Amino acid sequence: MPVNRRHFVTGLALAGVAADLRAADPIPAEQEAAHDVTRTLARYVVAAVPADLPEPPRKAATRTFLNWMGCAVGGSRHETVDIAVAALGPFSGPAQATLLGRKERLDILNAALINGIASHIFDYDDTHLRTVIHPAGPVASALLALSEYHPVTGRDFVNALALGVEVECRIGNAVYPSHYDAGWHITGTAGVFGAAAAAGKILGLSEQQMLWALGLAATQPVGLKEMFGTMTKSFHPGRAAQNGLTAALLAAKGFTSSEQSLEAKNGWVRAVSTAHNYAELTEKLGKTYEISLNTYKPFACGVVIHPAIDGCIQLRNQYKLTADQIDRIDLRVHPLVLELTGKKTPQTGLEGKFSVYFAAALAIVQGAAGEKEFSDKLVRDPVIVALRDRVTPAPDTTIGETAVQVTITLKDGRRLEKSVEHAIGSLENPLSDGDLGKKFLDLTTSVFPLTKSRKLLELCWNLENLPRVAEIAKAAAA
Repeated sequence: MPVNRRHFVTGLALAGVAADLRAADPIPAEQEAAHDVTRTLARYVVAAVPADLPEPPRKAATRTFLNWMGCAVGGSRHETVDIAVAALGPFSGPAQATLLGRKERLDILNAALINGIASHIFDYDDTHLRTVIHPAGPVASALLALSEYHPVTGRDFVNALALGVEVECRIGNAVYPSHYDAGWHITGTAGVFGAAAAAGKILGLSEQQMLWALGLAATQPVGLKEMFGTMTKSFHPGRAAQNGLTAALLAAKGFTSSEQSLEAKNGWVRAVSTAHNYAELTEKLGKTYEISLNTYKPFACGVVIHPAIDGCIQLRNQYKLTADQIDRIDLRVHPLVLELTGKKTPQTGLEGKFSVYFAAALAIVQGAAGEKEFSDKLVRDPVIVALRDRVTPAPDTTIGETAVQVTITLKDGRRLEKSVEHAIGSLENPLSDGDLGKKFLDLTTSVFPLTKSRKLLELCWNLENLPRVAEIAKAAAA
């Protein structure tokens, strides 16, 4: 007979209850097909050694870390970080880890949180375009903090970073776009898995412990898209780093969790998405590498408006345009652009990062869209505001996420057009190592002298060969 779920008989054997429940509530075919995907991921992470990682993803891991470090140091003096340090510093444990770009040291859990916040506050960090995850924030923030407490070589660090990105992006692939469409900020919700896997790898977790770490990560999703344009958006990768590191540390001591945290009927995948593909979690595991698909931003704002900025800057430079010449700017864009960056009248630099209207006007007036341009002052600049109000974006499902069609109508009647298929910074049109180095120095020299920034840049490029990664953290302290 099926178990009456409203009445449990005291003293009934747990195994017998579980067996009866399974009989009364058979596992769906889809769930059976997904059986043990969490274990498969855990087993892969535990078994993977640095020698298994081919050169392209190793190079991508170095670029990912360098870009993250530049963003974290550059963002370290932002008001958001000041507030977070002031709020949490008094409650920190031992001074174990560096706050990048700052003099303070906190315990590794709080350092992971603060560095994750700093790395994302400019919205200038890396992007896995398929899922719009910012992979490095959760993973690198957890790993670097841990490396100051638990010594790790550059070779092992690069391997763990690549593995963490693999886990978070595969999980993201499995639930995107329905998870994102539901309102979740996928960098936080998927990033916690990457942080747990990477930290667990450095800690030397067994397969069983890694299963527990992933389960602990699954129960800590963080991040809502509602927070975009506020300080809280940057909290998401920071908290994901902190939560993932916590998960690995707990699992290392035997703190148990579900062994099917992803695929179970009441597991993470079914709880946070209405459509999903479990095959994304395990197919070609160890043969393809998501970190090789990572991209790096040339503009300090939401990646979906990069095509519009790129196209407007190209037209500005080609025709030497000024705002007073322009009657209107029409943009044909992917629908996601207006969903994520549809703020018509931003009032702060943070809000400007989520306004395609402001970004297009900024591109024309300034000819650039780095962090210095996304300021409160320029968001309110009367020339930019007047042009912003003459920007009209229109969603078009035939336009790709890295593409745009820009039409600028001048007051003399001329129409200037520019079609961008792949914006600068995309996989098809990536930033070079030189571009990344220039971006790094632009960001870090707002905090450090040029000589110190160059030394840190050199260390980041040499990441894989360092005997102790903590050397970089020391060099990145104020």
